[in-house]
Amino acid sequence: MEDSVFATVLLPIALAVIMFSLGMSLTVDDFRRVVVYPRGISIGILNLAILSPLLAFGIAELFDLKPAMAVGLVLLGASPGGTMANLLTHLARGDTALSISITGISSVASAITVPLFLSLSIDHFGAVGLEDDVSMLGVVARVLAITVVPLALGMRLRARRPSRIAEIQPRFQRIAFILFLGIVVGVVIAENERVFENLDAVLAAAVALNLAAMAISFTIARLARLDDRQSTAIAIELGVHNTALAIAVAATIDTELTIPAAVYASFMFVSAGLFARLMYRRNDAEAPAGAQS
Repeated sequence: MEDSVFATVLLPIALAVIMFSLGMSLTVDDFRRVVVYPRGISIGILNLAILSPLLAFGIAELFDLKPAMAVGLVLLGASPGGTMANLLTHLARGDTALSISITGISSVASAITVPLFLSLSIDHFGAVGLEDDVSMLGVVARVLAITVVPLALGMRLRARRPSRIAEIQPRFQRIAFILFLGIVVGVVIAENERVFENLDAVLAAAVALNLAAMAISFTIARLARLDDRQSTAIAIELGVHNTALAIAVAATIDTELTIPAAVYASFMFVSAGLFARLMYRRNDAEAPAGAQS
């Protein structure tokens, strides 16, 4: 089974560019919010690191996905929030600072969460043959290389040249997003036979994961007495995953594992965008304060 050049070469490069652009929007203070505003950050990170992958396990079982598709769905669920979640949170007038902090921290944590849940899902679903193709050390190294390292470089560049970065960042982010969309479309085209063969089962499971994760995470945030703006940020983080990371990691193991993330990426902006539009007026009524405890 030949690996697609889009998924194994171009996508990791595009992802590194995207993570570099995210780093240019982060400062050390974004990570200090864990201490200053622990409640919102903690709920957002726990939802991404635990709730999302566990939901993926449950939904894969519920829809009786074949092992490779189930592993791909869990890999997607274990992936961190995507940078587009920050933009959608901003458009929804949610707590953008909280969203950026959760994306940054979950991206760093993905060096642990992605390999961990990948290994657990392979064992749980009995994905025969995959265990021989997976080097967890290799997965950790790959996640670090295409997420944490460019993220850190972007942060360092911003710290050294803040005024220049403020000028070029919006344009750089647009380029990164266009690059991301182009590569994901390339992956879908390259794998179109397998995508369409499995579309019926995978689409229903992916939609269920997306809607359940957003609804449950929003409810948890409100029960924890976070305001609408913070709850919006957390729900969108759970709806808009870093599908590029899921595809890039999956492609190094078996391109069949990329299908759930590719399908998910094709509609997640629609559901999250509708949710952002729904929350826009509610959030507009709240004061534009930053994240709170």
